[in-house]
Amino acid sequence: MAIITRIKEYRAKYNMKQEELAALVGVRRETIGHLENGKYNPSLKLAFDIARVFKVTVDELFEITND
Repeated sequence: MAIITRIKEYRAKYNMKQEELAALVGVRRETIGHLENGKYNPSLKLAFDIARVFKVTVDELFEITND
């Protein structure tokens, strides 16, 4: 199982840097980078926090595949 994220896509849409998103959700910039690159899966709280920033649902931001 893998999680596909659209964080980078939404950051571009909102013209937002990794540092800005990280500050809004209370994590380090590196965490956002790891999420975007698939090296880290978000906690449920973090997934909801990021979705809230972009005004989307968690389902719109993340997709689970059966790889």
